[in-house]
Amino acid sequence: MNDTQSKSGISRNESLKAANPTLAGTIAQTLADASADHFSEDDGQFLKFHGSYQQDDRDLRKTGKKYMMMVRGRIPGGVMTASQWRVFDELATEFGNNTLRITTRQSIQFHGVLKGNLRPLIKRINESLLSTLAACGDVNRNVLAPPTPAYTKAREQVFADCYKVAMALAPQTKAYHSIWIDGVQLDNDAPENRGFVDPLYGQTYLPRKFKTAFVIPPVNDLDVLTNCLGFIAIVENDELIGYNLAVGGGMGRSHGNEATYPRLADVIGFFTPDKVVEVAKAVLTIHRDFGDRAERKHARLKYVVAERGVEFIRKEVNQRAGIALAAAKPYRFTTMGDLHGWHRAVDGSWFLGLFVETGRVKDAQKTALRQVAEKFPGVEFRLTANQNVILANVPESDKAAVNVLLTSHGVKTESQATLLHAAAMACPALPTCGLALAESERMLPGLVDRLEKLCAEVGLAGEEIIIRSTGCPNGCARPYMAEMAFVGKAPGRYQVWLGGNAAGTRLNRVWKDVVKEPEIESELRPILSRYAKERHANERFGDWVERVLWAERAAVAA
Repeated sequence: MNDTQSKSGISRNESLKAANPTLAGTIAQTLADASADHFSEDDGQFLKFHGSYQQDDRDLRKTGKKYMMMVRGRIPGGVMTASQWRVFDELATEFGNNTLRITTRQSIQFHGVLKGNLRPLIKRINESLLSTLAACGDVNRNVLAPPTPAYTKAREQVFADCYKVAMALAPQTKAYHSIWIDGVQLDNDAPENRGFVDPLYGQTYLPRKFKTAFVIPPVNDLDVLTNCLGFIAIVENDELIGYNLAVGGGMGRSHGNEATYPRLADVIGFFTPDKVVEVAKAVLTIHRDFGDRAERKHARLKYVVAERGVEFIRKEVNQRAGIALAAAKPYRFTTMGDLHGWHRAVDGSWFLGLFVETGRVKDAQKTALRQVAEKFPGVEFRLTANQNVILANVPESDKAAVNVLLTSHGVKTESQATLLHAAAMACPALPTCGLALAESERMLPGLVDRLEKLCAEVGLAGEEIIIRSTGCPNGCARPYMAEMAFVGKAPGRYQVWLGGNAAGTRLNRVWKDVVKEPEIESELRPILSRYAKERHANERFGDWVERVLWAERAAVAA
């Protein structure tokens, strides 16, 4: 029995949830205890449902643990008003480490929050009409929606459906409001709370996290097939006619455990938009009812789909949602990337895509964006799943002034980053994440600089290659979709994965199990040199790897 399992054979997390389905734990008591600098291990699990992870500064471990909290917002579709952005900016300065970390799920994380600052931070997020409830934990997480307003009016309906699903899949426990808004411990023995069972999730919620995304082809800027539940919008003449349903994607895996693996979702059918909530609940409850509650590493929905089969899932969806899925409609993805710079939206307004290196809004960029929010209250802030920011709904009359404000702080609005940097993505990893085995956010920009130099040397200057890195195999930056990825195995050591594509429809594979970080260029030089010489016209790196390198390995293995 591993240390996460109870004697009953279910995981310890399952026992915790069953014993306290309100998710209150003793969080409020610990918040009220000024002498306590951290929460118990059990309450640390409940805190996740409330949108927070207990962490410590791993750079300081030699001198003892300095506990701190990561807090994550629940921001459906990544859409924020200017007023909400100002609140988040102020909270990062007052209670965090003065940075805003844009996540790959269109949210914002605060890092470095001390226990005593946790309640005022969460309370003010709620006062801004956003939340942290269900941003983490064994529930549906933040729901993604297309951020780019450039190419179809149907985006507004897709975003409305995103918001509808996010609200429908939110847990109903009163503990969140009691602890963070009222500042009191929820009385589990009160008549109205005794025997609480969430009407959707049940007594023990889901076996693991659940991720949902909406996307509009041909742009796959959300990596929709990496989600447990994906809605692929089918648009005709700027009208949303329905969604193709994708089920069973996920990135997480563990080193040395072949039973864990990244997986792309299966597209199993088409349905009309009026059934979006029913279908979302159907897929979520399949995970609730059939997910593995004994082994958390095997508890994601993707394993249910992989092991029970698509036909089983289709029948369950039809029965639970009261529908008959039709055959999936044709669609095609062409890119996963964001638009940078100024562009016209379909309603005639302007939007500005801003590159944020490794998703960390800080220093002059943070100051500039706060001033945009202060001086242009009608601007909408949209977070992208590629960790960037879009300033939307900018009228023609304000475009020049927004441009001047940003450039006065040194924030570029055109030619913001090289192609390699613009397509790169990293998870936070060290020093805040307790799961990190190696650096990621602090390592990747310098590595990309070195890879740019290498590309120039072999004749690939100015070529885009999608590069992603993570500090561990859990896959928070979706490394297994990249053309080139580095997955931490130990301090300064990485797995190298090659062969994803630009459309987000193909997984990459392990090229080399362990490479020391200083030796990455030596490992990649012969590969990039061959690519420069052997590629077909306009053939991307990932496609060449799939066509040539993996074909060669297969031939050798045969």
